[in-house]
Amino acid sequence: MGVSTEWIPAAEPFDGGSVLGFLGARAVEGVEEVKSGSYRRSVSLKNGAAVVSVRPEAAGVHVELDLAHGEDADEAVAVVRRVFDLDADPAAIEAVLSRDPLLAPLVRSRPGLRLPGAVNAFEAVVRAIVGQQISVAGARTVLGRMVARYGGWPAPEALAASDPSSFPFPRSRGQALVEVARLVASGDEITRDGLLAVPGIGPWTVSYVAMRALGDRDVFLPGDVGVRRALAALGGDADPGRWRPFRSYAVMHLWASL
Repeated sequence: MGVSTEWIPAAEPFDGGSVLGFLGARAVEGVEEVKSGSYRRSVSLKNGAAVVSVRPEAAGVHVELDLAHGEDADEAVAVVRRVFDLDADPAAIEAVLSRDPLLAPLVRSRPGLRLPGAVNAFEAVVRAIVGQQISVAGARTVLGRMVARYGGWPAPEALAASDPSSFPFPRSRGQALVEVARLVASGDEITRDGLLAVPGIGPWTVSYVAMRALGDRDVFLPGDVGVRRALAALGGDADPGRWRPFRSYAVMHLWASL
């Protein structure tokens, strides 16, 4: 098929740099990288593999698509829109969050902050399960080992056939990972209720997946360590109800403040 380019506009302000920083801190070797102001990664699309490169600018993103099948172009663009949150309405989000005196300084300091999405819901679940109770850097290392083991980002079918004890984390977490993989491999969609029914997956993991992969822009993570630290540093009484319907963006502002 070869390489094609796209320009995808975003409503301004657009803080694409913050998305690059978020993705770069979590980039898994062998799958993705952030380099020279661009995010580049391999993705598996409906008809085959692709490599997507994204370079954000003030008003949108330049995208380079290297597709095995041209008919996957629309799907690849949809992935980019989701990962860089290009369909957000920053004016509406900031109008709500700026009304809270606690968040207003954070919103002013990071106009156009976006909510980085996931390539797909299954990848978000894998990242969330692996990242339970370890640092971002630690999760990145473990995921890199998994990519090396499976020869790329592991497909649901490959993880479904794996021994839960073979992963470099507790067996209970491995069992949860295998169970979700089996559900997806059998054709089930990832939903909040479906995830909560899997032993070993709790509310934080479900909320994180909903925020980054299921399109929920009103998720709050009250038990999240980073959220608690950020609120403590702000020194005010938080009322997350004032941040509806954009609590997911409030979480991003709190994380970014650290």
